Amino acid sequence: MELSCKNEYALLALIELASNYASGATLQIRQISAQQQIPDRYLEQLLATLRRGGLVRSQRGAKGGYVLAREPWKISLLEVMLCLEGADSQPKEPDDPPKNVESAVIGEIWAEAHQASQSVLQQYTLQDLCEKRDARR
Repeated sequence: MELSCKNEYALLALIELASNYASGATLQIRQISAQQQIPDRYLEQLLATLRRGGLVRSQRGAKGGYVLAREPWKISLLEVMLCLEGADSQPKEPDDPPKNVESAVIGEIWAEAHQASQSVLQQYTLQDLCEKRDARR
């Protein structure tokens, strides 16, 4: 699993929303975009995906914008990645058995690496990202 531009921008936007979670304030796309230097149109697409995935909620009207759908300590980084990447982030089961023993060994190592990365991403939440950011400031 790699940290794509899409993943990074989504996490940056979610950090902004998590930072404002306690106040209950909604953030507009232009506010998040300005704070994190994310192109408006791209951010709009990302937030729509996160909304469909149940991670953020949108509110219409003069005080409209986006908020987290749940507490930041209840949203894992793995959940965010799976929402953004969907089935593409899951290792595919080979249709055919490995060609040789070397291919089998490589496949097993890749599966183990994928499992390890998912385990790490499951351990961290949006709250953890905010706390690490605050500690470095």
